[in-house]
Amino acid sequence: MLLMLAQWLQSISPEFGFLRVFQYLTLRAVLAAVTALLIGLWIGPKAIRMLTALKIGQPVRGYAMETHLVKSGTPTMGGVLILFSIAVSTLLWFDLSNRFVWIVLLVTLGFGAIGWVDDWRKVVNKDPEGMRSGEKYFWQSVIGLLAALYLVFCISENNNAEVFALFISWVQSGFSMDLPPKAGLMVPFFKEVSYPLGVLGFIVMTYLVIVGASNAVNLTDGLDGLAIMPVIMVGTALGIFAYVTGNATYAKYLLFPSIPGTGELMVFCGAMAGAGLAFLWFNAHPAQVFMGDVGALALGAALGTIAVIVRQEIVLAVMGGIFVAEAISVMLQVTYFKYTKKRYGEGRRLLKMAPLHHHFEKSGWKETQVVIRFWIITMLLCLLGLSTLKLR
Repeated sequence: MLLMLAQWLQSISPEFGFLRVFQYLTLRAVLAAVTALLIGLWIGPKAIRMLTALKIGQPVRGYAMETHLVKSGTPTMGGVLILFSIAVSTLLWFDLSNRFVWIVLLVTLGFGAIGWVDDWRKVVNKDPEGMRSGEKYFWQSVIGLLAALYLVFCISENNNAEVFALFISWVQSGFSMDLPPKAGLMVPFFKEVSYPLGVLGFIVMTYLVIVGASNAVNLTDGLDGLAIMPVIMVGTALGIFAYVTGNATYAKYLLFPSIPGTGELMVFCGAMAGAGLAFLWFNAHPAQVFMGDVGALALGAALGTIAVIVRQEIVLAVMGGIFVAEAISVMLQVTYFKYTKKRYGEGRRLLKMAPLHHHFEKSGWKETQVVIRFWIITMLLCLLGLSTLKLR
């Protein structure tokens, strides 16, 4: 919005020529981060007081860690604070004509709406389980598949008219049309290695990445500050990948697919980092507010969508290794428990408790130790992911 205002002012008078500085993408990304940070810090105390007054407190499940029972009643749904800061900051600083930012923003807010309903049922209906898994996955799938169907053609073409034409061609071809190499699955550390997916393959993979990332971040959000800092680090790293793929010169030099328009995602990533830092100010141990599903589901979906657009799905799994480990720990725990119960009549556990962070707590780690060590691991994994920019 401010970019369009600056361009309009330049067009009416040469005295506003200094506003050309806002055309620099990196500056707008930094300003988006600062704007989101200031918004979050400003409205954070007010939001916490409002949530407290409304008695929107976090219910603790009966089978949760004993040390977490003291957290019962802590205001939740703080993810609304994150999403508000991201949305306002992004709308202020990005190029409103950019379709990639719009799709990421819509997916983020869509998953946030699902999380909001889930949290609302928990705090209003006093149901610790919230939205049932089947209903939640249905709505996640609807948004994920719609986003995947658009992105498969959006990445291949440069404007919405061409996207629609490509979609018609796909339908007329009997749903068997090939896609350009830049829409293939990019393999890190190798030069120009891309596996063709086809339209259906791309849609399935995109759906799995978006929905999988959303739920993985949600599972990670179990300790004070545990999820938000990895989201900030991974999101910032993805912003660098977005800048490279959106710049034809850098993309050619680093052997990355050139996808015009993806650079604007840096603004969204900057806003996400700023909003995340503001939330961490209040979420640091002992937390004054929890993000809830409204924040965790939305932020995970945002990371997944950005990774798909910049063609770094595998790198996302590397940099977000903590999220992957948390999700796998739950799947293994549940699968092994059901298997042993069916075979031996009594369910057994691989871990002391799932997700993974609770296992380490049960093993004697303090909550702050788990959080900071997971942050350190994420930092190292992000550096490994960023190394794929050059090590190819």
